[in-house]
Amino acid sequence: MRAALIEAPGKIVVTTVPDPVPGPRDVVIDVAACGLCGTDLHILQGEFAPTLPVVPGHEFAGEVVGIGSEVTELAIGDRVAVDPSLYCHECRYCRAGRGNLCERWNAIGVSVPGGAAEYAVAPVANCVRLPDHVDVRDAALIEPLSCAVRGYDVLSNSTLGAQVLIYGSGTMGLMMLELAKRTGAAEVDILDINPERLATARTLGVSRAAAHADELDRPEGWEFVIDATGNAAAIQDGLGRVAKGGTFLQFGVADYATTAVIEPYRIYNQEITITGSMAVLHSFERAAALFASGVLDPAAFISDRLPLADYPHAMERFRAGRGRKIVVEP
Repeated sequence: MRAALIEAPGKIVVTTVPDPVPGPRDVVIDVAACGLCGTDLHILQGEFAPTLPVVPGHEFAGEVVGIGSEVTELAIGDRVAVDPSLYCHECRYCRAGRGNLCERWNAIGVSVPGGAAEYAVAPVANCVRLPDHVDVRDAALIEPLSCAVRGYDVLSNSTLGAQVLIYGSGTMGLMMLELAKRTGAAEVDILDINPERLATARTLGVSRAAAHADELDRPEGWEFVIDATGNAAAIQDGLGRVAKGGTFLQFGVADYATTAVIEPYRIYNQEITITGSMAVLHSFERAAALFASGVLDPAAFISDRLPLADYPHAMERFRAGRGRKIVVEP
């Protein structure tokens, strides 16, 4: 089959690889769409993946075309979205229900072959069947939405009536915007230096959109500040925008070497919480249900649909910050 392959740091090609073979509790999926994500860029840089080469693609959906000998939950022809998380279910974090912190953490499209291919294999337990009205090509959005749902799980204090500030109006920032509106935020502001992305935020009903927080005139800060960029300058600025008693959520994926300076006395004196949200945890099925209910407009999120052969070009387009969500359709 044809697949994108990250051969070495900085090198990605589209080539022929062996067809996937399901284990007893696996299914083979004819991939309808696979989204690109910042994690894919990190893998291309040589981060995250324990070994290369690897077929990327952890945001994907498609049709079941093969089933393992012990699979009874799905049948040929079922349309599914795939949770890429692969936990060991044995370490102390898995036993505590914190699988996203698994000591042997793996993921489809990160450490094992993923959905940037004609076919992909996944455990049946990781597959969620899609209702008939959901376009399977749009369902690649469910995985990033499940990360956003997890992010709001981490924000344990209610956002009802709160003021929220989001750094970044890419796919993840916009998803956090949509969920903030659903969870009762009184005001959701968003920051981005990309005018095109800010325009999308405005169409989705953001309260205010700007290139810098100083333009928004809230000297008291925001109760919830969410970084969806992973950018050091945004993170540093955001830490200083949290209101007394507020929370800063590190949601964007930063480079390993990224650092920021905190003010311990301010954190103590103003009771500020700094927390993080890592990938998916008990949130994929809820994200699928939200997606099916229409929480997102796929047309507003997906800007580019490209063939698999254009995967290297798609990656460059994503790296340059052009468009919104970019998907390949094998």
